[in-house]
Amino acid sequence: MTDDFLRAYYGRPELLPDVECFAVESALHTRLLDDPRALVSPTDLASLPDPDARENYAVVLDFRDRLLHAGTVEACYLNTFRSGDVTLIPLFLDQMVHVVLRNVLDGLSDPFQARAAELLFRQQNATIQDGAILLGDTETVDMLGSTGGFGSLGKLLVESGIGAKKIELDVLQPETADIYWRRSGLHDIVLDISFTRPGLDALCRVLEAWIAHFLEADVVIHPVQEISDDKWVWHIGLDADASALLNDLYNDKEVSEERMRRLLSLFRLEFRDASLMRADIAGRPVYLALCMTAAGKVRLKPQNLLVNLPLAPKS
Repeated sequence: MTDDFLRAYYGRPELLPDVECFAVESALHTRLLDDPRALVSPTDLASLPDPDARENYAVVLDFRDRLLHAGTVEACYLNTFRSGDVTLIPLFLDQMVHVVLRNVLDGLSDPFQARAAELLFRQQNATIQDGAILLGDTETVDMLGSTGGFGSLGKLLVESGIGAKKIELDVLQPETADIYWRRSGLHDIVLDISFTRPGLDALCRVLEAWIAHFLEADVVIHPVQEISDDKWVWHIGLDADASALLNDLYNDKEVSEERMRRLLSLFRLEFRDASLMRADIAGRPVYLALCMTAAGKVRLKPQNLLVNLPLAPKS
């Protein structure tokens, strides 16, 4: 945990003092920039006249203290979910995932895996088109939907009902995949996660790397079209809807066609070393699922893989 990493949070717009801010707030901000690990007492926070500033500092400093206590971003992330104290704002959780994945995938040359990794920290919009499952970044899709891709002018046109030129996002294809590296920061590339497509295979590789990095467990994940296993014993949903769906299917509960249509992908996860698994489950596959919500959103929860795998107790 470096001082510069912490300073990045003090530079967020919510904490930057403006020209009209009180001297006590400006002094606190300067103190933290000089010493990012400086102790800030409840009395210090209570002395801030602006209630919004008090709240913003409390949120950031709580996160800062968790990071310092854990020592690393990985430990902070894992502790958050293993402790059950999941009170950090979603933005901070997503940013930790982003930072960790940037480390895990450092030196990566495959644009499909880089784009697939975004699913772990950025919400996606799912579209089923001609049988293909296409995922576009929600924030980008919403922005283009409100502006037509033409900024403030486009927004005025859309709001007036005139309508702007329709914007179509590029789908990542093997023959044009290098476009991702030039535009990765724009989040305007669509990923096809249809069965047998490279986008789905890339997601499997990213999930394998995520598990290996945190849990030091070597697993193999591959897509499947159905679960036909008389000895199905363990499953993990990669999102809330997938967890509920797998639970119902496992317990032979009736599932509506509408819910089944929201199932995007199924996976089979296997440990290369079965001794890492709980003794009563060792050698059996773990089934995973990814769903979209009724509104077509995909919110993958990578923490589910870290806290729900059937791992053997450590000696």
